[in-house]
Amino acid sequence: MKKLWFQLHWFVGITAGTILILIGLTGSILSFREELLDFLNPGVRNIAVQDAPVLTPPQIAAAAKVLHPEARIASIIIYSEPGSTARVGLAPAKGETRGEAIFLNPYTGALLPPLHYDEVFEWVDSLHRHLLLPRDAGRIALGILALCLLGLSLSGLYLRWPRRVGDWRAWLKLDFRLKGRSFLWGLHSVVGTWVMLGYVIFTLTGIYWSFDVVRSTVDGWLGVSRVVREAPAPKLPKGVKPPPVDLAASWATFEGAAPNWRMAFLRIPERATAPLQIVWTAKDAPHVRARGRMSINQQTGAMLKNEPYAQMTVGGQAQASFYALHVGSFFGMPGRIVMFLCSLALPGFAITGWMLYLNRRKQKRSAAAERKKFAASGAVTADADPVLLAYASQTGSAERLALQSAAALQAAGVPVHVHSLEKLTPPQLVKYRRALFVASSFGEGEPPDAARRFNRLLHTAAEELQHMQYAVLALGDRNYAQFCGFGHALDARLRTMGAQALHPTIEVDNGDTGALARWSGTLHALIGGDAASAPEMALSAAVADNDYTNWRIVGRTLLNPGSVGDGLYEITLSGDPAADWRPGALADIWPGHYTPADAPPAAQTPSVPAAPPRTQATLAPAVISLAPRRYSLASLPGDGGLQLLVRQVRYESASGPALGLASGWLTNDAQVGDEVRVRLIANPAFDMYTEARPSIYIGNGSGMAGLRSHLRARVRAGERRNWLIFGERQRDFDSICAQEIAGWRAAGMLPELDLVFSRDVTGGEYVQDRMRVRADVLRDWIADGAVLYVCGSLQGMAAGVDAALEEMIGRAALDDLIETGRYRRDVY
Repeated sequence: MKKLWFQLHWFVGITAGTILILIGLTGSILSFREELLDFLNPGVRNIAVQDAPVLTPPQIAAAAKVLHPEARIASIIIYSEPGSTARVGLAPAKGETRGEAIFLNPYTGALLPPLHYDEVFEWVDSLHRHLLLPRDAGRIALGILALCLLGLSLSGLYLRWPRRVGDWRAWLKLDFRLKGRSFLWGLHSVVGTWVMLGYVIFTLTGIYWSFDVVRSTVDGWLGVSRVVREAPAPKLPKGVKPPPVDLAASWATFEGAAPNWRMAFLRIPERATAPLQIVWTAKDAPHVRARGRMSINQQTGAMLKNEPYAQMTVGGQAQASFYALHVGSFFGMPGRIVMFLCSLALPGFAITGWMLYLNRRKQKRSAAAERKKFAASGAVTADADPVLLAYASQTGSAERLALQSAAALQAAGVPVHVHSLEKLTPPQLVKYRRALFVASSFGEGEPPDAARRFNRLLHTAAEELQHMQYAVLALGDRNYAQFCGFGHALDARLRTMGAQALHPTIEVDNGDTGALARWSGTLHALIGGDAASAPEMALSAAVADNDYTNWRIVGRTLLNPGSVGDGLYEITLSGDPAADWRPGALADIWPGHYTPADAPPAAQTPSVPAAPPRTQATLAPAVISLAPRRYSLASLPGDGGLQLLVRQVRYESASGPALGLASGWLTNDAQVGDEVRVRLIANPAFDMYTEARPSIYIGNGSGMAGLRSHLRARVRAGERRNWLIFGERQRDFDSICAQEIAGWRAAGMLPELDLVFSRDVTGGEYVQDRMRVRADVLRDWIADGAVLYVCGSLQGMAAGVDAALEEMIGRAALDDLIETGRYRRDVY
């Protein structure tokens, strides 16, 4: 366990720790921002004390109005300490986002010099709070960094836990007699213990500000809510003048209610009918952020609300103190100095951590060099004529067969190079004299998404392959018109380029064992010698049957009652709590409840020959009983169960209308509590993109399953740039997952949302139609690096989406999206 925590500690340290250098440096600068500004701007915020009365806010406002008659006064900040100047905030001019701030002499109202370098500190503050990112994205990024720093602090404490726990020297004493790596480790760990409490305060307060859900939860525990500014006052009828504003009366009311004030911040509303807001601190306040709030009628001076800090609840005072804790001012100047030193230490931890990491890497390289030197003494010469074994896989079946074939050849002493067609190019083919291709077909005979680039390059290549011998193993499903279409297209193109086929393309229908046996013969021919003495080859595209586990149906909900379409059900299964899967993953459901006379008993769960399609075909029961049914997972492991969205399929059998084998059982025949045999399947072609980018989710019908798992993962990761384009039949009956989608929308996780319905009485629309309507926005998202996920029916929707995208961005750009993994599909 300690080794695992060590690996996590150094990995987070050399990644997030590098950015934490900026946070530490900017935090240390901001610790004494006010003092630095006063040092750089003498005579601006403080002047010599004079033997004269101090101007009141109404007098300050009048003086500011003389200086800037065209501007509206938005705020006034004054202090009771003698010599403190008054700061007046002017409303921003039209087209500006921020107004000017001027400083006035508190005795005469004269204009003082402007405050220089404040913009520099504002930039530093933005870097510290948001990493110069947009506010929402920056908050999330800083929250993640705060979590990383908290993890580094706690894991560091665990890793350096001394044997003599009660000996303070073991915890806090730095031994300067140590040298080299030992001294670096001591410096890193001991100083880390000194500042750990400060970092815990930094991180907990930072997490509170970064994540709305954390902030709302903590506020709920404290029994307080965020301060909501007063709603703007209603406009008066045209021609009716508002009563005159009497700032003097309002100020008199404030002084009567807060005679011991030290700082007063007056927010003057734009409309005269709105109340005057005053935020203030008392002279005896425990810290500078111990602020009270007051609301006063501007016309009459009547008190509307008064909430002094001293009269707040314990929760309210705690909430108001978070910033003071973060900067250390809660404990006065000593606290500020401590937090300044903690911030300044962050770069030191990053530097010592990197030095320790590089030293460790150097030692590993040295050890690797020694191993290489040792291995060279017994090295063997590699065969110069390896076999290329290339595969094109959509869900993993072709890849498994390719790897099994490669292992069999290698066991017999035949060198093999295994490559995915995703990375292969025609010039690389020229290097091989023998090549084997395992090619899945996607949809109506198309190449898998990962092989589209290779297919395009191969059909335009000028290379000659007369020297090459090859064989193609084509995987497909006879339920589709273009059975093994890509495999046959690959074979035809290789022949055109001059390559010599060892035998005709071997077609594999859903893992047909006879076809795989013929492929084994191809492998034996490459091995040579006596086939009887060759290694046994057990080839199967299926995941082993022992990967099936028992799950139990715990819920079944009809999502579209009254729909003109077949019922769409949410099926919830409970099973292995340790089961794990990625967004976009699949589940094979074994229809073991169905046992025709010529099929094996359900309890035996016969070997499944191949990964099946996710469509129900009109086949004889004895045929369809031998294959599981595959569904997209609509949930994540953290949801507490496995959820499917299952469309109830109906077809005509010899005896009349019937329900689909698996869908009928799951949605109609099975009872809550019945067991289901489930096998989880990774779906690399529809997995999340490796980077956090804007994401567009497009689908229809039961395709919401794959989209929902992705959206849930994005929402939990705090990724807000999501766009859902989803189609169904009728809004009144087919608004599936509407409540969850509305929640994402309200939380700002779906800034773009398009729900379309093809059979509404107000006029039908398909997802590809809506894409064309919103083409400009869609192009902007793609230009920003968006990843597109398409899940749903192959017929109509997927082809329509493809065609719409080609119209909008062009074929070359669409191919580029596919080749770079930014166009991901799970269609059936």
